[in-house]
Amino acid sequence: MKIHLYQIVIIFISSVMLFQGAKDFFKRETGQTFLKFAVRIIVWGGMGLVAVYPNSTMYFAKLIGIEGNINAVILTGFLLVFLLIFKLLSAIEKIEQNISELTRKEALSNLPEQGPQGRNRDDGQ
Repeated sequence: MKIHLYQIVIIFISSVMLFQGAKDFFKRETGQTFLKFAVRIIVWGGMGLVAVYPNSTMYFAKLIGIEGNINAVILTGFLLVFLLIFKLLSAIEKIEQNISELTRKEALSNLPEQGPQGRNRDDGQ
């Protein structure tokens, strides 16, 4: 079996993405759910498997009517799209967390200080 450069690149990227997903999931990072972890395993694990066994896609290619072995081009396109989607989702989640944290801090800083009776200290009572 001859190994091509795209196979090595895809296997490397898939491995990195699976490692990051597993690390985040098992560290219980904010926003990491079992569903996200399972989707990551299916997508990136599938990409890795297709890169290792490219002829396995011939069945699907024949099923949908694609002739010839353009699997490398299609696989590379899917890889880039999924990589961008995962990176965008990660950035969006971090931004949402930062916004929530800033909103909470701002709301708490705008609360008037209250004394033991539940009244404002500024009341003079």
